[in-house]
Amino acid sequence: MNTLEFAQLEDWEICNQIINAGRDFQKEQGFVQWTDDYPNKDTIYNDIKNKKGYVVKVDGVIAGYMCIDYDGEPAYEDIQGKWRTEEPYAVVHRMAFNKNFRGMGLAGITFKLIEEMCIQNSIRNIRIDTDFPNERMQHILKKNGYENCGVIIFQGSGKLAFDKSF
Repeated sequence: MNTLEFAQLEDWEICNQIINAGRDFQKEQGFVQWTDDYPNKDTIYNDIKNKKGYVVKVDGVIAGYMCIDYDGEPAYEDIQGKWRTEEPYAVVHRMAFNKNFRGMGLAGITFKLIEEMCIQNSIRNIRIDTDFPNERMQHILKKNGYENCGVIIFQGSGKLAFDKSF
């Protein structure tokens, strides 16, 4: 069974390991979206402390980590392009999976779980961004119904901005 749950402070170390593995996976694919400085241990700790850090579990085992933020994203206010809606939205940041769970379609399952959680919170839109060279994430987003809306600037560099309404 797959579940999406708040990450707990005692999960912090494994969440950090998953993020570091995601960073290494990006390098293996030939690009750097996450630097050594971001996301860092404090980023993950603060996500969890502020109830924005989530884990996806497969049969009770933590398989992935992400930040889901209902407070918006200031970088999304200035888009070179156009969001499809101005309704309230959730933002997904820092999605990564334990390497032992890659290739199982878990990203798609996780997006469905996020959508279900959003609906329970009366949110019908999700926004997310990724780097231009991150073709794997772009493919996952398009496969799961996200549309490219333009480019935003996040942490000093251009990112492809996607959204989905449901």
